[in-house]
Amino acid sequence: MNVELRSLLAELICGDDTRAEAAVSKLAGLGPEILPSLKALLDSPEVEARWWAIRTLAQMSAPPADWLIAALDDSAGEVRQCAALALCHHPDENATPALIRLLADPEPVSAELASSALIEIGSQALPALIESLEQGPNKARLEAVRALAGIRDPRAIPALMAALEEDSLSMQFWAEEGLERLGLGMVYLKPE
Repeated sequence: MNVELRSLLAELICGDDTRAEAAVSKLAGLGPEILPSLKALLDSPEVEARWWAIRTLAQMSAPPADWLIAALDDSAGEVRQCAALALCHHPDENATPALIRLLADPEPVSAELASSALIEIGSQALPALIESLEQGPNKARLEAVRALAGIRDPRAIPALMAALEEDSLSMQFWAEEGLERLGLGMVYLKPE
């Protein structure tokens, strides 16, 4: 490892966010050359090292998606969140199962970022989102209906219609929003 690379990696995990962020841009620009060093950071017991590794991967033009996907199961919430955000910028259909699991994360930001990443994946995530909406825990169901609203796929109409019957105002809101985005507007209301 050359001296410049070693110096940039030291800056990345120095504890100073400004210096670390400056190192991210330079490291990400190195492309595949940096991957072995980032993999070592991903395997670190230090949460901060793993977070900065994911942050650097997110900045790269073509990071290894399987590394981002694996980080969705990290023990630290901030690493899971960083990985979900990275997948918003680098959507990968293979991340769908892990993102669906993350919809039920106890940390709301993780679940919301997972929903946003699923929106970016788009229609390929639709079957898993509908299943999560129909059978998942309440937190996951809310984020699933939000993602369905964001994807705007007409195949989600029956699931969105069913979500209108939920007791949750948030579920109803996202179901209405999804139907509105699909151009159905008030058409979905049943006459009394």
